Amino acid sequence: MRKITYREGVLEALREEMRRDERVFLLGEDIAEFGGSYKTTQGLLQEFGKERVRNTPISEAGIVGAALGAALMGMRPVAEIMYIDFAGIAMDQIVNQVAKVKYMFGGKAKVPLVIRTQGGTGRSSAAQHAQSLEAWWVHVPGLKVVQPSTAYDVKGLLKAAIRDDNPVFFIEHKLLYTTTSEIPEEDYTLPLGKADVKRQGSDVTIVATSRMVHLSLAAADRLAAEGIECEVVDPRTLSPLDEETILNSVAKTNKLVVVCEAAPRCSFASEVAAVVAEKGFDLLDAPIQRVTSLHTPIPFAPKLEKFVTPSEDKVIAAVKKITG
Repeated sequence: MRKITYREGVLEALREEMRRDERVFLLGEDIAEFGGSYKTTQGLLQEFGKERVRNTPISEAGIVGAALGAALMGMRPVAEIMYIDFAGIAMDQIVNQVAKVKYMFGGKAKVPLVIRTQGGTGRSSAAQHAQSLEAWWVHVPGLKVVQPSTAYDVKGLLKAAIRDDNPVFFIEHKLLYTTTSEIPEEDYTLPLGKADVKRQGSDVTIVATSRMVHLSLAAADRLAAEGIECEVVDPRTLSPLDEETILNSVAKTNKLVVVCEAAPRCSFASEVAAVVAEKGFDLLDAPIQRVTSLHTPIPFAPKLEKFVTPSEDKVIAAVKKITG
């Protein structure tokens, strides 16, 4: 085992898959000489050249449209959209084309396309560069949606996404790039659609995504000091969702708190709560609690940004509300 950063996990996955399969190529804004806004493609231009590491104009619709065409012709593109906030500019290409081509051609067309992007708060990026819009893409049939929380997960899941013959919307988090975890020395992938129990516990299930996994684990450690043991479940893949792992955990703890960074209305937290309410209502001994951002644009001011987003204290308060 060796320890790497989340950023290195992304970069290693891209490099290894490009070496393994010459059909894999990258396209996006500033990904070549500059190495990407978060340096996740640094050095790849020098190794693979301009044909396989392609800078694009500032046109998200053009990036996704070109990537779709390449995928349909047998390539395996990895398209980067710099911020998830800008993915809406490519909404028609992603929702009406990428996600539906296989269905509309009766399964005869393959779309081995990965759309990488990043979202989330924590850097005072303000209302147009810090949103958590994963629920938009989970809503679309035909898309797989992945949101890794650790370096180990991001590498294994990105490699699996690149090898998948279906389109994958792959969401990273701007504050996770410097976090570290151990990974195997040998090549590995992680299955899409399989959750991971990050912490075992018997009193409350916390389902958390992306950076909220780390926040929830820290909250769980504080709660353990008070005698409350929380089980933290990381879905890793939001669509398809591993409902079985979540329901098995709730069957053990009989209580559920869902933590995600998005605004609350129609959020991924709402979906998890609905799944458990529909399929595991008899397992619950208390009302499901959601910990999300407030239903407001993300402020620029650091103190206001912290005020409207989830925190350890808010997770602890939600847990204590149903265990008191």
